[in-house]
Amino acid sequence: MMFWYDHDVGGWGWFAMSAGMILFWALVITVAVLTGRTLDSSRQHPRPPAAPTPEGILRERLARGEIDEEEYRRRLSALHAGPLTKP
Repeated sequence: MMFWYDHDVGGWGWFAMSAGMILFWALVITVAVLTGRTLDSSRQHPRPPAAPTPEGILRERLARGEIDEEEYRRRLSALHAGPLTKP
């Protein structure tokens, strides 16, 4: 009886299987890395910048030279005195 198919894989068959296996594992690794990066970036929520406090704004203005030390102390004591109330 004559067999038309030899049941063996030739040289090109081995090459195709090897290339397919390499491509398969490259795809699996790529998907895993991209999934990990996506999950990691979703866990890191950037915090919004904190609103500057009135004291901080005064310190910055003093540091920039917009107000002098006397003006700084006067405004700082006004801030600590509390809100002004109308009589």
